[in-house]
Amino acid sequence: MYARSTYEVETVLAAGAGDHGAVDELIRGHLQLVYNIAGRAMNGHPDVDDVVQETMARVVTGVSGLRDPRSFRSWLVAITMNQVREWRRATATTAAALDEVLGMADASADFAGLTVTRLGLSGQRKETADASRWLDDDDREVLALWWLEVADELTRAELAAGLDLNEKHAAVRVQRVKRRLESARAVVRALSAQPRCAGLAYVADGWNGTPSPLWRKRLSRHVRECQSCTDQLSDLIPAERLLAGLGLVVIPAGVAAGLLELARTAAVPALKGGLIAKGKVAAGAAGSSLAVKPIAIAAVSTALIAGGAVVVQNLQPEPPPSRAAPLIATSPPPTRPSPKSTPKPTPTPTPTKRRPVSLYGRTIDTTDQAPPRNRRPAPLPRRAAGTLAIGGKHGYSRYGGAPQMTHRGDYITITGKGYLEVRWGILYRSRIGDFRPATWTGLKGKLFHVASGGGRRMDDEQAPGVTWMGAPEVGFVRLPRGQQQMWQNEFYYLDGRVTIHNNESGTDLDLSVAPRTWNDVWRDISTGLDPAKGIVRYGLTRDTGDDRAPVPQYLTRARPADPAKVPQRSRVSA
Repeated sequence: MYARSTYEVETVLAAGAGDHGAVDELIRGHLQLVYNIAGRAMNGHPDVDDVVQETMARVVTGVSGLRDPRSFRSWLVAITMNQVREWRRATATTAAALDEVLGMADASADFAGLTVTRLGLSGQRKETADASRWLDDDDREVLALWWLEVADELTRAELAAGLDLNEKHAAVRVQRVKRRLESARAVVRALSAQPRCAGLAYVADGWNGTPSPLWRKRLSRHVRECQSCTDQLSDLIPAERLLAGLGLVVIPAGVAAGLLELARTAAVPALKGGLIAKGKVAAGAAGSSLAVKPIAIAAVSTALIAGGAVVVQNLQPEPPPSRAAPLIATSPPPTRPSPKSTPKPTPTPTPTKRRPVSLYGRTIDTTDQAPPRNRRPAPLPRRAAGTLAIGGKHGYSRYGGAPQMTHRGDYITITGKGYLEVRWGILYRSRIGDFRPATWTGLKGKLFHVASGGGRRMDDEQAPGVTWMGAPEVGFVRLPRGQQQMWQNEFYYLDGRVTIHNNESGTDLDLSVAPRTWNDVWRDISTGLDPAKGIVRYGLTRDTGDDRAPVPQYLTRARPADPAKVPQRSRVSA
């Protein structure tokens, strides 16, 4: 589960003190979470972007008054849900009529459809997303938070804050929604059967095909009592196991950039009132922006998706920095004494100022989404390469003889300039449990994460319901919140020296490390699809060709006594 890092606390403190760079970092780092909460709670209504903008504006203007920076995310979730409820109250009298007249551009424009499309869901995961359409508004709000909790994006305390309940009462609400979701999943499964049960077809006579809570109740009653329908439910996997490890729905690049800019500039209007005060909903709203917006926004989103403009590597688009990011001070600025106060005879020590530190690499401390399987990788920049020397405490792979770390405490030190491959082996049939990430320590020089390949991500299916991260009968490996899903082969470029450690504890890991050439990397990530050989997707280019390229997570220049305790953040001094 997500741990509050010192870095995040410092960022919140700095943002509260007026540091524009810290404010931008808070917006970029949490925009996608807010978008997913609001999007699912509002079922992808075109006003989602307004609610997200309003939420982030209130965060910007209110962070200076936050008493405990460690509670930032709970506060953020609560603000998001409050804005969703405010929007729902404001649109109660007009939105339903407008939606009926104007509608969405297509059926996939709701958030369930976006979830299926942008996360590439199939099988029971797709059925679960489809089932969310059958819930009412209140249940959908709870589902929005519980979905993210199961996906390890929120804690139970943050979920409870969003519902404005204590954790005990929040748990009761969650259980009720889970039961309704399972009922909806049963209906979705029964309706998709070919041929459809004759009794179910009789009950559904008169249904217009639009999911609703009322028809969920009617149809689920038949499904529960019909042996033919219940026989189809025997293999249903609990929803929490299906949703575990699912990433956040990607914001289309153009929409994300617009939301970032709007959130940055909307602080003042946000203080003057909510969506109602800004004229988002008015009596006789035929001439308001709400009246013309649904089709326009859906069309923009569709065009972005069709054009492939989806952020893959970084879920929030981050413009290239024009200068090194400022170091965030951990001490609040000194306050001036009031005119009436009497100065103490003992002089106050001058606060020590921290020198700015130049950083390199792009922050990637968030889960990313798999690109479409048939999308070819972007061109791979070619970097100068020499030779790499490998040593350390390790064994050797039986396949090709590459240096391999198979036990906790094994490490490999790489020195030189060139490309290297880290090949992941997750032996889930042997043992799963707590996942301890591999870490990089003692960096001298620079290390970049340049590509991902191997023909598959480790969460791709290798058989129905079975991925390289586990199987229903043994369970699935769950990554720490914010860790990127590894691919079979991860490629890096080193100019200097670094040590990689196997910190396994629970999950059985084998990590092979080997030097590679640019041609090796490109051949791997650009190899065509061949399911017979387990190559189910093209690879992914991450390299930008300069110092803005992403650096690995869990990387430090230090040499900690316990390498397993390297923090996840991927900001490293130059």
